[in-house]
Amino acid sequence: MGKKFVENFQVVQNTPLNSTNFLIKIQSEKKLPEMLPGQFVNVEVKNSSEIFLRRPFSIFEVDYSENTISLLVKILGRGSKSLTEVEVGTSVNIVYPLGKGFTKPEIDDKILLIGGGSGVAPLLFLAKESGLTADNVDVILGAKTSNDHINVNNYVSFANMHFTTEDGSLGEKGFVTQHSLFKNKLKSYNKIYACGPDGMMKAVAKEAKAAKLFCEVSLENLMACGFGVCLCCIEPTSKGNLCVCTEGPVFNINDLKW
Repeated sequence: MGKKFVENFQVVQNTPLNSTNFLIKIQSEKKLPEMLPGQFVNVEVKNSSEIFLRRPFSIFEVDYSENTISLLVKILGRGSKSLTEVEVGTSVNIVYPLGKGFTKPEIDDKILLIGGGSGVAPLLFLAKESGLTADNVDVILGAKTSNDHINVNNYVSFANMHFTTEDGSLGEKGFVTQHSLFKNKLKSYNKIYACGPDGMMKAVAKEAKAAKLFCEVSLENLMACGFGVCLCCIEPTSKGNLCVCTEGPVFNINDLKW
């Protein structure tokens, strides 16, 4: 594992993307180390007597020229909600970069990325950093309604974007695993990557395993410390009980006891 840093960053942007998702951009005074899609940061939530643990957020975007990290923060509880209320100019303390990222695709791969909820962030980062042409990258993003999807126009040069909504208001109606690409063209891909709700990832993993396809998922277990000390994020695997924050959050589905 590479070197980890504990550092104060300054909030330079806090923009609502829809009713529950915010784009928070934080800037360092120092040159940033390399960060990989699938890695995360642990953010200290200040000014709250009720919130003691840091909150993990997948790295959404990195601008090495500006020394900024962008986080896609979805309101899921008190910690995330408190973070969406930080003002520009505020200092936030983070531990970074944490965990293991996705396996980088080979140059001749055709890949499918499947995301839902806060799992959208690492997959869009992977789409941007895959090194593949957009023709070889398909992304399926799922949400309940069109209002729950974020604008991904900035990513159309990196991937073909597809959507599902449970109410049919954007893209195909249903869950991501009901999308026509997933149902009818799964075997046309070399690698599948997924991040989102547990049920979604397990459904993707089941079909990928049946098709004998390489598949990695990014788990969203509670990761309080980021160093494998607090044991909040233990996951049973074929290699024993492992800390998601250090041995993951990205795992090959064949290593998981799903």
